[in-house]
Amino acid sequence: MIDQILEYNRRFVAEKGYERYKTDKYPDKKLAVLSCMDTRLTELLPAALGLRNGDAKIIKNAGGLVITPFDSAIRSLVVAIYELGVDSIMVVAHSHCGACHMSYDHFHEAMLARGVTDQKLDTIRRCGIDLDQWLEGFRDTGESVRRTVDTIRNHPLVPRDVTVRGFIIDSETGKLDEVAC
Repeated sequence: MIDQILEYNRRFVAEKGYERYKTDKYPDKKLAVLSCMDTRLTELLPAALGLRNGDAKIIKNAGGLVITPFDSAIRSLVVAIYELGVDSIMVVAHSHCGACHMSYDHFHEAMLARGVTDQKLDTIRRCGIDLDQWLEGFRDTGESVRRTVDTIRNHPLVPRDVTVRGFIIDSETGKLDEVAC
């Protein structure tokens, strides 16, 4: 698959397919969107929000979550605010999210089946990583959005003048519903 992608890329560059995407690193709408990495949202999310290339910083992870106050999602948002001029943040979860019922127990079995040993997992735990928390999903999408919005709004490195709002997008229609936070 990667070799096919590389071949496509060679043609894309040779045919100057990149020209229609040219922009700079600063988001034109001064917006950052934290969302899920779900493949249904790859094109649907920007289309449903009316975003074009260069309009926003889109940060994606499993579930569109902030897991800890100093994880990579917060780091990316802080960089977007201070380096790239972002003044509005949208947290956008989606319907039928696979992270809704994730659990360490599920991943544990899958890891063992793929050759990760309990010894390696114990070493990770001894390094201070709580795998149960790190791989835990959520049960209530609205509550997950509220928790993430609250973590961002109250983060000591996020200025009070940055707008942070939460939403759930329908992963089929793109309909956006705001979550009261």
